[in-house]
Amino acid sequence: MKIGRLGPWLVVIFGTLYFVLPLVATFQFSLSMLRGQWSFEAYRIVFADDRFRSTFTFSVVAALATIVLGALLVVPTAYWVRLRLPRLRPVVEFITLLPLVIPPIVLVFGYLRLYNSSSWLPFTGTVAGTNLLLVFGYVVLALPYMYRAVDTGLSAIDVRTLTEAAESLGASKRTILFRVILPNVRAAVISGAFLTFAIVIGEFVLASLLNRPAFGPYLQLVGANRAYEPAALAMIAFAITWACMVMLQVVGGRGHGADQRQARGWFRRKRQATT
Repeated sequence: MKIGRLGPWLVVIFGTLYFVLPLVATFQFSLSMLRGQWSFEAYRIVFADDRFRSTFTFSVVAALATIVLGALLVVPTAYWVRLRLPRLRPVVEFITLLPLVIPPIVLVFGYLRLYNSSSWLPFTGTVAGTNLLLVFGYVVLALPYMYRAVDTGLSAIDVRTLTEAAESLGASKRTILFRVILPNVRAAVISGAFLTFAIVIGEFVLASLLNRPAFGPYLQLVGANRAYEPAALAMIAFAITWACMVMLQVVGGRGHGADQRQARGWFRRKRQATT
C-alpha cells in the first residue's frame, strides 16, 4: 500500500529531475565564461550585441502581427462554424491540424515557388512583401493552437442563445462578434496569443529560408560560432517561453469574469435603450 502511494511521487520526482537538471547544467555553463569564477559575462555580451536587440525586436513585432492576424482569422471562423455550420466543424478542425503534420520547410518552399519575384504575386520581390509572407507563414504555424484555444472558449458559452438575444435587440453581426462574443472568449484569445508568441519568438525554418533577421536564425548562428553565449541565449529563450506560460495562466484566470461582466453590461444597456 505504501509503495502504491509512493509510486506517483516517484514519477513526479523523476520527471522534475529529468526536466530541471539539464536547465541547471545549462545555466551553470552559461556562468562559466570567466575562468575560475561565476559571472554573467555571457549574458552581458549577449545583451550588448546589436544583432540580439535587432533580431529580438523583429521577432516580437512579427509575433504581434501574427497574433492580430490570427485572431482576426480564427475568431470569426470558429464562431461562424459553431453557429451556422456545425457539420463542417470536423473538416475545419482537420484543416487547422494540418500545420502539425506538414513540415515548415514544405510550407516555406511552397511559398517561395508561388510568391517569388517572377510570380503573379511577387511577395519576395520586396522586403516588406517578404516580411508579410513570413507573418502569413507564422499565422499558419500557430493556427492549431489559436483555433483550439478559441474553440475551447466558445464551447464554454451558449453561442446561439447569446447571438439570438443580441439580434433581438437589433445588434448587427459585427456588433455581436465584437461586443458580445469576443468579451466572452477574450481569455481564450489571450491564451492562444501567448502560445503564438512562444512559437514565433524561436522559429527558425521560415525566417532562415526567407532570409529574415529573426531571433531563431540568430540563435542558430550564435550556437554555431560561440561556446558560452548559446547557453545564455537558451536560458533567455526558456525564460521568455515560461513567462508566456505564466501570463497565460494569470490573464486567463483573472480575465474571464470581467469579460463576462462586460458582455452582460452591454446587454443591460441595450435593453434599457430599447425600453
